[in-house]
Amino acid sequence: MKRTILTAALAACTLAAAAQEERNPVPMTSHGGRIYRTEVVPYDARHDADARNREAGGYWKVFSPEVTVTTEGPLYAILGQEIDIPFAWTDGVVCLHLENPGSAYSLWLNDRQVADVSDPLTPAEFDLTPYVREGVNNFKLLMRNDNPARQLDAAVPADRKPFENSYLYYQNKRSIADFEIGLVPDTLGRDFGMLDLRIVAQNAFNYDEPVTVGYDIYSPQGKLLEFNMTEVTIPGRSTDTVRFSPFIYHTYDNKWEAGSKTPPLYKVMLFTRRNGVYKEYMPMKIGFGKTELIDGRVMRLGKELKLEKAGYNAAADRKTALAELKALKAKGKNTICPDYPQPAWFYELCDELGLYVIDQANINAPERSGDRTVGGTPSNDPKLAEEYLERVKAMYYRSRNFTCVIAYSLGGPSGNGYNMYKAYQWLKSVEKSRPVIYADADGEWNTDL
Repeated sequence: MKRTILTAALAACTLAAAAQEERNPVPMTSHGGRIYRTEVVPYDARHDADARNREAGGYWKVFSPEVTVTTEGPLYAILGQEIDIPFAWTDGVVCLHLENPGSAYSLWLNDRQVADVSDPLTPAEFDLTPYVREGVNNFKLLMRNDNPARQLDAAVPADRKPFENSYLYYQNKRSIADFEIGLVPDTLGRDFGMLDLRIVAQNAFNYDEPVTVGYDIYSPQGKLLEFNMTEVTIPGRSTDTVRFSPFIYHTYDNKWEAGSKTPPLYKVMLFTRRNGVYKEYMPMKIGFGKTELIDGRVMRLGKELKLEKAGYNAAADRKTALAELKALKAKGKNTICPDYPQPAWFYELCDELGLYVIDQANINAPERSGDRTVGGTPSNDPKLAEEYLERVKAMYYRSRNFTCVIAYSLGGPSGNGYNMYKAYQWLKSVEKSRPVIYADADGEWNTDL
């Protein structure tokens, strides 16, 4: 009986989606479906951003779906949640951050399919703007355990609460879509640093609009070092990148290095300004330094890094993970190698403790890893090429702005082949400094070390 109910519910979702698409097709733009961006929570006021008070301002809602139907079989459950969306949210950009779902899933909103996701371990982001409506919105997650990409998943992670740190958030149509940031040595070799900041500003209106974005940066000692903002006119339904590159003095007195007792971190706040009012604050902390691959050696601020590695995945909560990371550091370990992308607070802890991280995509398929025939292993099966790229993209965009991340791994032992070649090429196209590592390259070209 449960199986019949589940099948009927799935059929209803599919038919409703088809009818809705016929009435109101979604244009092929940047809106809709899964997106790849830095994980951020925008705050309406600076004091709320400093306090990480998400509830203030009314721009954030918890996402915690509950089981409505269960059965045995490939499609084993439907989870649902009704969320009331205020009118103001329908006149902006609405996104969903989702993590720790427990399995592959299909995300539906108001009987329309948003996306399919095969990777249950890497947090995912979705642009819900074309799908939301004022009032009650009906979310459904169709949970599956028969996805072909399931064979790529790492071991089950620590027992975190399902959908922990999953949330919806609202942004104005003129806002910050993404950013890339680093505090790095001056390009001419002078004895001061440079803030390398790129803010991707978005205009979700149908017509040209001015968008003002800016930042400020404070030293580890609390001194305001730089403040700036720029207005740019952006065509309708598009983005533009604003770059800031001011000199930041005395950075060599505040080097971020593994092994330091209290690694110094600079506080940076991004913001927008609309009609003379500052809005949408995004806080973060960064350390000074730049990791580079030079002549086959991993270098940072002119010194070769001596990496003392430890395999470790975050515990179920931040407090436990902090204690375990401190214990690893006390044993002389300075480099953490997780098996899959971790919660954002894990990287924050490594930044604060002074631990390097080699981040790794959730690709772990050791069976038949020596088989080099086409399709003989997932890494050499072109049908899974897009899945490999999705997992590598999701890893990269969400952790690239953490100081602790000094390199990227394409995955655990999974053999080599077409999909790993494509993943390496893509990652090298966006990451110009930090090395890309793949232990199973077995002497081939798709690894830097």
